Amino acid sequence: MLSAVYHQSLRSDLSAPSPSNLESQVGNTPLLQLQRTAAAFGVPEQVSLHAKAEWFNPSGSIKDRAALNIIQMAEQNGQLAPGMTLLDSTSGNMGIAYAMLGAARGYKVKLTLPQNVSPERIAILQAYGAQLIFTDPLEGSDGAIVEARRLAAEDSSMFYANQYNNSANWQAHYTTTGIEIWKQTEGQVTHFVAGLGTSGTFTGTTRRLREFNPAIRCISMQPDGPFNGLEGLKHMQSALKPGIYDDELADENRTVRTEDAYMMARLLAQNEGLFVGVSAAAAVFSAIEVASQLKKGVVVTVLPDNGFKYLSERFWKE
Repeated sequence: MLSAVYHQSLRSDLSAPSPSNLESQVGNTPLLQLQRTAAAFGVPEQVSLHAKAEWFNPSGSIKDRAALNIIQMAEQNGQLAPGMTLLDSTSGNMGIAYAMLGAARGYKVKLTLPQNVSPERIAILQAYGAQLIFTDPLEGSDGAIVEARRLAAEDSSMFYANQYNNSANWQAHYTTTGIEIWKQTEGQVTHFVAGLGTSGTFTGTTRRLREFNPAIRCISMQPDGPFNGLEGLKHMQSALKPGIYDDELADENRTVRTEDAYMMARLLAQNEGLFVGVSAAAAVFSAIEVASQLKKGVVVTVLPDNGFKYLSERFWKE
């Protein structure tokens, strides 16, 4: 039987540092079985649906994995040293991860982000002491990227983390997320589904899972159009494509409507007891579509964060 939660014994396998250290709490997140949700959508009994609960990371999202690896690699390469400022663009979660780790390691953090990110995310970033530079909300995450590039070109004394083009992003998931999924499912995973933002989660996890078993099908998910309410996800056809994105990596590409993600977020809270963010809800919706077409299998997706950063969104009451 597949484990519902992550076994503590796996920590030693992943060479985790001392548990007294903040960074040691990154990763090793629970794998939950979404049995009630699968049943509600008529998923066959021989198909199990699972999801990684990434809000168990210390800053509350999956982005802790990539942020920590980017910082550690930059320190090792001499790109980031005490007294320096870390610069990057963000739609919220990555910025929070940078700000948390920057505070813990003694770095200043400067972030560009769209003006319309949720007020909860802005409040968290300010609590960590990050310097925020807001960009045109109509330009979305791409506008924040352009502004970060401009600032990096103007001031070379800063470390530009460049999450969309930094290989340390996807490598974080290659060395952690993919291994965890394989072990937590006892090697039984047959399908992996993840959303595309920077594409780091999908890219790194897919590459590692395929090394374990090339037959695992890996499905990417993105919004169905450029104008959507799925914060943290990119519509790749119309957006600035991340340098780490490989459009030939996925076995299948799926899209999700904003309305379907909102519906799934409400359903997960009320039917499964899982209060998740909209990108997580979109991932579950896509995973349900995949699972519904199978006769048997083990489908795993990722829940990037919980719903507390989205409490101000109107869809919760609709």
